[in-house]
Amino acid sequence: MKTQYFAATSLDGFLATEDDSLDWLFPLGDMQATGYPEFIAGVGALAMGSATYEWMLRHAETVAAAWPYTQPAWVFSSRTLPGIPGADIRFVSGDVRAVHAQMQAAAGGGNLWIMGGGDLAGQFYDAGLLDEMILSVGSATLGRGKPLFPRRVLHPVLRLLSVRQIGEGMAVLHYEVRKSTA
Repeated sequence: MKTQYFAATSLDGFLATEDDSLDWLFPLGDMQATGYPEFIAGVGALAMGSATYEWMLRHAETVAAAWPYTQPAWVFSSRTLPGIPGADIRFVSGDVRAVHAQMQAAAGGGNLWIMGGGDLAGQFYDAGLLDEMILSVGSATLGRGKPLFPRRVLHPVLRLLSVRQIGEGMAVLHYEVRKSTA
């Protein structure tokens, strides 16, 4: 069981524009070619922040379903958000460590997907819980927006496991997060 941050980013390190738009991403390549189908098949539980969840609600027609996940999902938010009938969504706030334990228990041996945003992934990293980062890097720059990973990561270093080109506009970088031995 691994805790994985699987996300798409612009070349200059942004997940989305300041107003949470992902319109820059879709023309760059076929997201199914990024390995997403294989990735999601191994996911047992997922976590996201409120901005990601609200984007999912606003773009239900883009993602092909009101809620495309069968796995239990934890949404981190300090606000009250609407649920989705029939979806296993758990609204939480606070320290990611307690939620991580709940996710592991519910995942049935599957991996844990930290879907976004960047600060939430950073919180899992800060707690020593993040195992891998799988990043689809698009050939676009945004100049500003929602950062991919608002953390300084110098040690432990990320170890590059693989690089794969997706068409002419994207590359998938797969990193292992090396844990500190201290």
